Amino acid sequence: MQKKWAFYDDDPKEIRAFAKKLNVSAAVASILWHRGIRERKAADRFLYPEEKQSFYDPFLMKDMELAAARIERAIREKEQIVIYGDYDVDGMTATAVLMRTLKRLGARVSSYIPDRQKEGYGFNEPALRTIAKQGAGILISVDCGISSVEDVEAVRDILDIVITDHHLPGPELPRAIAVVNPHREDCRYPFKDLAGVGVAFKLCQALWQQLRDVDFQEDLEIVALGTIADLVPLLGENRKLVRMGLERMNTTELPGLRALIKVAGLADKTVGAGQVGFLLAPRLNAAGRLDTASKGRDLLLSEDMEAAERIAKELDDENHARQEIEQEILALAEKKLQELRLSGGAEVHSIVLSGEGWHQGVIGLVASRLVERYYLPTIVISEQGETAKGSCRSIQGLHMYEALAACQEKLLGFGGHSQAAGLTIRTEDIPAFRALFDDYVKEHLQEEDYIPSISIDFELSPQELELSLVEELQKLAPYGMGNPHPVFGCRDVRGTGARAIGRDQNHLMFRIDGRDTSIKVISWNRASYAPIVNREPLDIVYVPEINEWQGKRSVECQVEYMGPAKSCQHFPNRDMLAKVYSFLMSIQREKGNIPFDARMLTMEYSQRFHDISLYTMECALTVFEELGLLYGSLLEETFFMPPAPKEKLKLENSRLYRRHNSRNS
Repeated sequence: MQKKWAFYDDDPKEIRAFAKKLNVSAAVASILWHRGIRERKAADRFLYPEEKQSFYDPFLMKDMELAAARIERAIREKEQIVIYGDYDVDGMTATAVLMRTLKRLGARVSSYIPDRQKEGYGFNEPALRTIAKQGAGILISVDCGISSVEDVEAVRDILDIVITDHHLPGPELPRAIAVVNPHREDCRYPFKDLAGVGVAFKLCQALWQQLRDVDFQEDLEIVALGTIADLVPLLGENRKLVRMGLERMNTTELPGLRALIKVAGLADKTVGAGQVGFLLAPRLNAAGRLDTASKGRDLLLSEDMEAAERIAKELDDENHARQEIEQEILALAEKKLQELRLSGGAEVHSIVLSGEGWHQGVIGLVASRLVERYYLPTIVISEQGETAKGSCRSIQGLHMYEALAACQEKLLGFGGHSQAAGLTIRTEDIPAFRALFDDYVKEHLQEEDYIPSISIDFELSPQELELSLVEELQKLAPYGMGNPHPVFGCRDVRGTGARAIGRDQNHLMFRIDGRDTSIKVISWNRASYAPIVNREPLDIVYVPEINEWQGKRSVECQVEYMGPAKSCQHFPNRDMLAKVYSFLMSIQREKGNIPFDARMLTMEYSQRFHDISLYTMECALTVFEELGLLYGSLLEETFFMPPAPKEKLKLENSRLYRRHNSRNS
């Protein structure tokens, strides 16, 4: 999908002065400026968090003294302590960090993680009663509990509960012994964006400080893993936790982490935030999605390398199984989308799909994939008999939580934030909710909101990159939420030698030649672009990296986005649309479907008739999709055309065609 470029509004004079003050390049000063860091002290804390960013006193958190005192008593009196965690990576790591601390302090401690399918998120009263019945004197939650007002009330007389959480509180707090959450309105803790594992770590710091007068800074590799996985902003105290944690992760002696790193293919490689987010965290998350999150917890707590390697292999297998289930549900979801569009006829502004028994552990991933493909607010729902649960993903411009609140008359419950949420609904109410939600989206989004954008730090040709600059940019790592990778853009790029690479030949490599140098460019999962790169200019958005090979360091570029060059963007007129439609119909008659993606169709059309640009072809395909004349598959990069409609369609019913005409009228 084509994206518009968004540039920051810089003042060169201010940037130069800021760079001089910090003794950094103008490029680094600009990026800090873009991130909202515009003072010397804040810049020093950001660039050098290990030295300049202090850990805040954990007792600044509301109720931390109450929590530490009750836990100290439990340790002293040998009460059974149960840690109640969540089934995602944040919950697993928080459970592991707190268990390790309590065991070191001599506590009797065990843990409980609910089953995603049977129990769902957070507290549930039957589990709390069972824990109390089994002899626990105190329960400590990590990464959950802030919204469990009724569950806590139901067991107050039989179980002491300490809640640690980082999710937004509701209008009423649970009446627990202590509620430790930096998002409490009455909490004066300076940093609000800790992950659940971050809050658990602060509790550990408080316990070590109170019981042993020790400045606790252990297990930071586990804290970094959970913090990165939970997609909290990597700023402030989180940045210090992650930077120190990643350093320790690369030399860790923890068997569980070593086994996880090995099974992910990262042994003897430097592990950064990207590797944690894309390779380590998904393997841990697979346990909570398909089976039981206790496997992930057990891996992190393992003290035996052989046992750790066995668990890591099981998690790796489950991650592959998760990927297969995700693909299956994605295929079913796309089929449902096609059926809805064929039966509906009207222009859609959102996607709401449901299926019986769709695995609740992967529907959120499927929703994210559909947003990437169609760039529409998307809800994927798993029907479980009379009730159903859904995962919601939004686009910029639509606040998902507010949208659900406006449609709550059709919901049994919902929660979340601006870009992601969850809901519970009666299965019979899904069609009515679909219509209500689509009406809300239509009313609140403008035409331009349906165009995805990408923020560009600089417009710079890859040939102009110097190794010293790319090395200096590493000061800004680790990258993640709140601190995205510096992104560069370049128009009218002419690539050479484009070819497919990788074990499955699904990645793309080409070079950009300059007067004195040649830059290697890598683009993951874009092998089909190879003939286009060798044929026409492209606009690319890339991240500069350092490649080390046989002791030599050089600059290479990793493509974040690539699309038709602006200079070649000729929108198809009615005549061209008719020709492309006839071309697609001829392929469908010949093969039964259209087994090509946009790049291959561009080449095929150019060979059969006359040259057409990738931009023109992509626009034509989008217009046909929006009119219901064409359907595509994310999995197979295949299109098919339904029977031609009896009624003549108006091109103005296509959002893209309408938007183009309004711009050029």
